[in-house]
Amino acid sequence: MALNKKISIPLVVIIFASAAAGGWFLWQKQHSGTATEQKATQGKQLYTCSMHPFIIKDKPGVCPICGMELIKKIDSAPAGGGAQTPEQKQQADMLGHVSLSPTQRVMANVATVAAERAPMNKEINAVGIVQYDQSRQAKVTAWIAGRIDRLYVTTVGAYVSRNRPVAEVYSPDLLATQQEYLLAIRSREQLKNSPIPSISQNGEGLVASAKQRLVLFGVKERQIAALEKAGKPNIRLPIYTPQSGVVIEKMVQQGQYVNTGDVLFSVADLSTVWVEVEVYENEFPDVHIGQRVEIVSQSFPGRPFSGRIAFIYPFLDPKTRTVKVRVEMPNPGMKLKPDMFVNATIKVPLGSAIVVPVTAVMDTGKRQVVWVETSAGMFEPRDVQVGQRSDDKVQILSGLKQGDKVAVSGGYLIDSESQLKGGGGSMPGMKMDGNKPAAPGSPSTQQPPGKKRPLKMDDMKM
Repeated sequence: MALNKKISIPLVVIIFASAAAGGWFLWQKQHSGTATEQKATQGKQLYTCSMHPFIIKDKPGVCPICGMELIKKIDSAPAGGGAQTPEQKQQADMLGHVSLSPTQRVMANVATVAAERAPMNKEINAVGIVQYDQSRQAKVTAWIAGRIDRLYVTTVGAYVSRNRPVAEVYSPDLLATQQEYLLAIRSREQLKNSPIPSISQNGEGLVASAKQRLVLFGVKERQIAALEKAGKPNIRLPIYTPQSGVVIEKMVQQGQYVNTGDVLFSVADLSTVWVEVEVYENEFPDVHIGQRVEIVSQSFPGRPFSGRIAFIYPFLDPKTRTVKVRVEMPNPGMKLKPDMFVNATIKVPLGSAIVVPVTAVMDTGKRQVVWVETSAGMFEPRDVQVGQRSDDKVQILSGLKQGDKVAVSGGYLIDSESQLKGGGGSMPGMKMDGNKPAAPGSPSTQQPPGKKRPLKMDDMKM
């Protein structure tokens, strides 16, 4: 019995030792195989689509959805917060990019234009009223008291010429002055042969004095010459207007007696008019004499008139808080009528600048974004700082350079595609995880027409 105990105890120890050694060997072998497999898995390079990051393949190729070239898939940065490698940074940047196939581009109606450098003008919009050009207004007055025997202008609005009389007046004073002039001429002829110099010179003085009185009565030189040639006075004397134009006031009737200085007509030349534009006080510092102004009237829509600033009034209207600016405007055909309301646009030159169409800029409220085509079919969002706007162009102060191609239509669809992809786009909110598939029915999951290659589910690793 004692012998059996001596044999059995060592035997049990040996069995337990053998089992422990075998278990340790098997565990070591299994752990080594797992580590080797993990190492092999980690060393294997995977490829993904920058537009559809849920597409993962173990070899280079093209995306089965959009046909874009696959890029290397880079794992996330270590938990220790180490710096990203260039490949990781490139892949992070590519998440904000959007790639469109030719078919998608046509369906989304995406069009691009190149940013260009062009002269830029700031526009100041204001309202104005057409006025008479005060330097082209005149009044026809009676230079002598008398009776209007004949009136050639009977209505307001009639056109008068400075070479044609507007009325004829009978004046006893004028008739007496004409007779005095004729008498002075006859006296000069009699006295010029006198041997006494003072007498011969007196005749010339009488003629000059009588002629001066006729000139002061408004008689023209040619009328005086005709009077001297005829040798008898004219009963009625023609009255002429000092300038050609349109009669805007008529204050006399035929047969009416007038006194010296009475106004007979008011005449205005409408070939040039003034437009008094009211500019707000925060904008008038940019207004200067000589700047070009475009005028648009409701009577002639789509037909602008152009003029120049001639004067800036030196006072401010306390009620409207505006400064009046006088614009001299040519008026061919007298289309612009006095007291007509017009809309004015003052062009303030800003020099040369980078400009793009207004539709290329997406305003999110906090920033302005444009989509730039970096390569064929590849778009990236870019923040820009905008300046002045003129017509359908907007000034770009920073963010773009000359020649950059920007999307002028379809930008919101590109932005939506970027949000579904996980790049965030330009709109706040609506960000999605790039490792999650896009919503069903979105452009990211729809296969464009013309793609013959079927989508295999084993290409995706969710």
